[in-house]
Amino acid sequence: MSRVGLKPISLPQQVAVKLDGRKVIVEGPKGSLDFHLPDGISLRNEDGTVVVSRASELRQHKALHGTARSLVQNMILGVTSGFVKNLEIQGVGLRAAVKGSDLDLSLGRSHPLLHPIPAGLTVTVADNTKIKVEGIDKQLVGQFAAEVRAYYPPEPYKGKGVRYAGEHVRRKEGKSVGK
Repeated sequence: MSRVGLKPISLPQQVAVKLDGRKVIVEGPKGSLDFHLPDGISLRNEDGTVVVSRASELRQHKALHGTARSLVQNMILGVTSGFVKNLEIQGVGLRAAVKGSDLDLSLGRSHPLLHPIPAGLTVTVADNTKIKVEGIDKQLVGQFAAEVRAYYPPEPYKGKGVRYAGEHVRRKEGKSVGK
């Protein structure tokens, strides 16, 4: 039994949820998002709440029930308040800048890395080392931040690299001189 899927989703005043066949469209003050419901999952709008239900007790329907509810919940949160991921670059000579529709990363390689910024995201760089990724689609914000971090993940010896703000990196002890 999906405990997450059974919870109703409360709708804020400024958010509208529409159903067009299997397509769910969520509109709010920050924009609009859509999602195709999987087979066996249905959605109904009941005075200020959205209820996600499944057609049967099949294993696949049970698995998709809570997932579909969470995705709709994240869409509602995205169009009302949006999502933010903060990244930090640590290390001498490592920096970032926004150039047009690309994020220019200088991460100690012989060439600059130009990572395209997808439509729907706002990327800002402060102090050449603090990257802020904002958008209404949680998956898109998280995926972009993960791709940028993957260029130079934090290494355990000196702690250099790209990390999420507040991420703790376990440090290792360097070589010790043995007798």
